[in-house]
Amino acid sequence: MNEELPIYESLIRERGDVVEEARVVAEETQHQMTQALNGVAATPQETGAP
Repeated sequence: MNEELPIYESLIRERGDVVEEARVVAEETQHQMTQALNGVAATPQETGAP
């Protein structure tokens, strides 16, 4: 499949895989919201705080 999308592969090499980055952030956000809804306090590491 990668051979069929040379422009996309080129853009990933140049700019990074924005779709994958968005997926990771969405999964992290979903995890944090699940924890919050379950009453579990987030640690500073999870929230990105120093």
